Amino acid sequence: MLSDVTTPQDLDDRFREALAALAAPHQPRDPARPVTDDTTLTGARVLDLFDAQVTSRQLDLAGRWLRSFGEGFYTIGSAGHEGNAAVAAALRATDPALLHYRSGAFYCVRAGQAADAARPDPADDPADRPDQPTDADPAPPDDDASRADGPGPKEPADAPPTAGAAADRPLPPGYAEAARDVLRGMVASSREPIAGGRHKVFGRADLAVVPTTSTIASHLPRAVGMGLAVERLRRLDTAGRRAGEGVRVGSGGGAAHAPWPPDAIVVCSFGDASVNHASATAAFNTAGWYDHTGLRIPVLFVCEDNGLGISVRSPKGWVETALRSRPGIRYFAADGGDLVRAYEVAAEAAAWVRRHRRPAVLHLSTVRLMGHAGADAETAYRGADEIAADLDRDPLVGTARLLVEAGFASGDELLARYDEIGWQVRRIAEEVLDEPKLAAPAEVVAPLAPRRPVRVARAVADAAARAGGPGAGARAEAFGGKPPELTGPLTLAQSINAALADGMLDHPQMAVFGEDVGAKGGVYGVTKGLRDRFGAARVFDTLLDETSILGLGLGAGLAGMLPVPEIQYLAYLHNAEDQVRGEAATMQFFSQGAFRNPMVVRVAGLAYQEGFGGHFHNDNSVAVLRDVPGLVIAVPARPDDAAPMLRTCLASAAVDGSVCVFLEPIALYHTRDLYADGDGEWLAPYAEPGAWTGGHVPIGRARVYGVGSAEDVTIITFGNGVRMSLRAAATLADEGIGVRVVDLRWLAPLPVADIIREAAATGRVLVVDETRRSGGVGEGVIAALVDAGYVGAARRVAGVDSFVPLGPAARQVLVSEEAITQGARTLLAR
Repeated sequence: MLSDVTTPQDLDDRFREALAALAAPHQPRDPARPVTDDTTLTGARVLDLFDAQVTSRQLDLAGRWLRSFGEGFYTIGSAGHEGNAAVAAALRATDPALLHYRSGAFYCVRAGQAADAARPDPADDPADRPDQPTDADPAPPDDDASRADGPGPKEPADAPPTAGAAADRPLPPGYAEAARDVLRGMVASSREPIAGGRHKVFGRADLAVVPTTSTIASHLPRAVGMGLAVERLRRLDTAGRRAGEGVRVGSGGGAAHAPWPPDAIVVCSFGDASVNHASATAAFNTAGWYDHTGLRIPVLFVCEDNGLGISVRSPKGWVETALRSRPGIRYFAADGGDLVRAYEVAAEAAAWVRRHRRPAVLHLSTVRLMGHAGADAETAYRGADEIAADLDRDPLVGTARLLVEAGFASGDELLARYDEIGWQVRRIAEEVLDEPKLAAPAEVVAPLAPRRPVRVARAVADAAARAGGPGAGARAEAFGGKPPELTGPLTLAQSINAALADGMLDHPQMAVFGEDVGAKGGVYGVTKGLRDRFGAARVFDTLLDETSILGLGLGAGLAGMLPVPEIQYLAYLHNAEDQVRGEAATMQFFSQGAFRNPMVVRVAGLAYQEGFGGHFHNDNSVAVLRDVPGLVIAVPARPDDAAPMLRTCLASAAVDGSVCVFLEPIALYHTRDLYADGDGEWLAPYAEPGAWTGGHVPIGRARVYGVGSAEDVTIITFGNGVRMSLRAAATLADEGIGVRVVDLRWLAPLPVADIIREAAATGRVLVVDETRRSGGVGEGVIAALVDAGYVGAARRVAGVDSFVPLGPAARQVLVSEEAITQGARTLLAR
C-alpha cells in the first residue's frame, strides 16, 4: 500500500527484509584490511560508520515513537542522509561544523572522534578501578507500559537481543552520548547539552559543532565569516604569535584563545532547496568574491541534495548547475548512498580546502526517507514508484551490502547489530523522558543576553588605565602625537572616529569593516584615517551586501575577534535583518553561552539630512530591531555621549558577548551649533583616559537636561529629538515653562527607571519620537509608564506612519520643533 511506504514501521521492515536477503560471506576477512581495493577505509572503520548510520536511523524511529504519545517535539529526521557519516569521517574533530538538521550520522561520528581523542591510554588506567555509573549509562527508569509500543526499535527496553559476531563489538565511544544529546533535544530536556531544551539543534562546544537555529541557509554567511577569521588567526600565528599564547580580546585584559587549530577548515551543510535562498547566494558570492581578490577563506560547503524542499522538487540538474557555476568555489560531487566513494571524495575535498585555504562545495546526493517530518503526508505530492525508488537507495542497506560483500559481516550479524543499537536508543529515550524541562521564564531567558554591568565598568576602567599608562606611547603615536583630547571640541562624527581608534588600540582583535570604510573613510568620514593607522587587515572594505557584512561579523566574533561592521544606512539593514535576529541574537540563547558572537554593528540612520533626502537615506524605522530579544540598541545624540557609549558597547561585547547596534544619527554627524549659528554648543571635548571611568555610560541609563526650572514638563526623546527638544525647551523657558529633557540614549533596553523617575518629577510627559507612531519607540515608553502605574498626563509627538519622501515634503511627516513646543503647551493646558 502507498500509505505504508513512508511509515517508520515500513522503513524498519524493509531494512530487515533487505538484510535477510544478504548472503553470508564465503570467507570472513580481517577487519583491519581495506573494505575495497581503492580505499583506505578498513572493514573495522566501515563497521563503526555503519554503527553511526544505524544510531542515526534509530534516533529517527525513536523520535516518531516519542511523538506518538505526545512526549516528543521534533520529528525532522536524518533518514536517507546517513551518508554524511562519511563527510564527518573525512574531517577532523577540531574542524568547526555548522550542521543541517539531517545530520544525525555526522553528529554521531563527530562525537565518536572526540571520544577517541579524549580516551586515556589503557596503560595509564588502573585495571582494578571499579565501574562507576555515568550520565551516559544511568540506571533504567521504572517501566511505563504506555511508552513501550509504537513505531520504533523492535526489542523491549528490558531485553537486549542476542547478537552475532559483528554485533558483539561495543558501540564506539561517543555514539551513545550523541544519541542521548539528540533525544534530550527531542523531548526538550533542560539537560540537553547545547540549547538546554530551548530548541532541537545539533551542537556541542567540545565537538566544535556550532548550533544553527534555522538551516535554510541563514548560517552560511556566518560560515564564511568563520573561515575568514580562522585564516586571519592562522596568519597571526605564522607571523610569530607563539602557539598557545592566545590573543587578548576585550577591554577586560583577559585572554581568549582561538577556539580552533590554525589549519582548521569550516564545514557547513544545507539542503538542496537552500541553494536558492538569498542567504546562500550571499555566502557563495562572498566566498568567491574574496577568493577572486586573493583573500583565502577555508570553507567546505556541503549540499545534501535529496531533490526536495518539503514538497517542492529541485528541477533536475539545477543544483549541480547552480553549484558548479559559482566562481571561486571548487566543485566536488559524490553519492551519499555509496559510503566508500562519499568518504574518498569528501576526504579529497577537505584536503583541498585545508591545503589551499580556499572554498569548495561538496554536492552529496541523498534520498529523503519518511518524509520531511512526522506530520508530512508525502503521499500527497509523491507517487508510489518515486518513493519506492528512494527506498531502494537506502544508505543503510548500501553500507550493509558493502560489508557483507566484502566479507566483514553477515546480514544476520548486521541485523543483530541494528537491533542492539535500537534497544540502546530506546532505553535512552525512556530515560530522558522524565528529565526536567525549563519551568520558569527566568530559566528560559537566562543565557539570552547576560548583563554584568560591574564587569563592563571595570573593563572600561582597565582600558583607561592601559591607555593612560603602558599604552600611552602607542596611543600618542597612533594619533600622530596629538590625541583627540588635545584637539579641541569635536563633532559627533569626530568623537566616534576617535573612540574607534581608541578601541582598536585596546582590542587587538577588533576589526572595522563595511562598504567604503577603508580608503574613503566612510561616506560621512566617520572612519577616516583608521586604515592608515591600523592597516588593511583590521580596517577593510567589503563587497556591497549587508547579509555578507553581518555574516562576516558573526563568524569573526565566534572565532574570537571583536568585529565592528558598518551598515551604511539604516534602510539597508532591513535587507539582512535576519542575520541579527535569527543568527546573532540567538547564539548565546541556543548554546547556553557555550558559543557567542560579540559584535558592535554601526549603522548610520534616522532622518533630517538637509539637502540629501529620500527614504533610503532618511529611514526612521527601528521597530524591527527593538523586537529582537537581548539586542542592545544605542543612539548617541551628542559627541560627549558617543565615545563613552561606544566604549561601553565594545566592553559589553568583549565581556558578555553582547550584540550591539550603534545607531548613529546622520543629521547630527557634523552638527556644530545648538541654539544659534556659530554657538558651537553641539560640539564637545573628547575625554582623556583618566576621565573615562567617571564618564562611563552604563547600558540602559538615560541623560537628563534641566532647562529653566525643569519643574513643569518632562520631554522624553532620543537622537535628533534631543537637539530639537532642547531648542523647544529654550523657547518654552522664555515663556516661563521649565522643562526636563530626557535623552533615552538606549532604545533597548529602555532606561525604564530613569523614565519613571523623571516622569514623576513633573507629572506631565511629552514623548518626542522621531520614528513612526505605529511601532515606534514612543509606544515602548508609554507602555513602561503604564506598567509602572504612572497617573500623570502623557502625550506623544511622533513621525507619521509613512516612508520619508524626498526634499521639503519630508517635513510633512517628521517631528518638528514647533510640534514639540505645541505638544508641551497642550499638556500644560489640560
